[in-house]
Amino acid sequence: MTQPEKRRPAGLLRRLAAMAYDWLLLVSLLFAVTLVVIVLHGGSAVEPGTWWYGALLIVVAFFFYGWCWTHGGQTLGLRAWKLQVVTAQGAPLSWPDAALRFAASVTLLLPPALGLVWSLIDSKGRCWHDTLSRTRIDHLPE
Repeated sequence: MTQPEKRRPAGLLRRLAAMAYDWLLLVSLLFAVTLVVIVLHGGSAVEPGTWWYGALLIVVAFFFYGWCWTHGGQTLGLRAWKLQVVTAQGAPLSWPDAALRFAASVTLLLPPALGLVWSLIDSKGRCWHDTLSRTRIDHLPE
């Protein structure tokens, strides 16, 4: 792990770029899971509003992010943009930390992305879900 004194908060543009990378990867993963579900469902589409299918997609998304955050603190997008998610104290995330961060990330859905824009105002560059989950994203030194 890089020394904390050489780290600085991640900027909003880097965060957005990393999110774009991760969402492309996550959407691909969710398409693959959906393909398996359709095959197991006899080739039939899942009815809209099916609770278990929505829950399955949320669980898959949680395990995608949770595994990356608890194993090095970097998704593919975070790695590409030299970012790392850690606790507020700079420690690696545990599974409970990852679950709290994932749940707190629902603030990203609040219009018009106020939770993200808040990082421009916060003195430590944190978004709302960072503050709620007691985590942060650091920009790693080059």
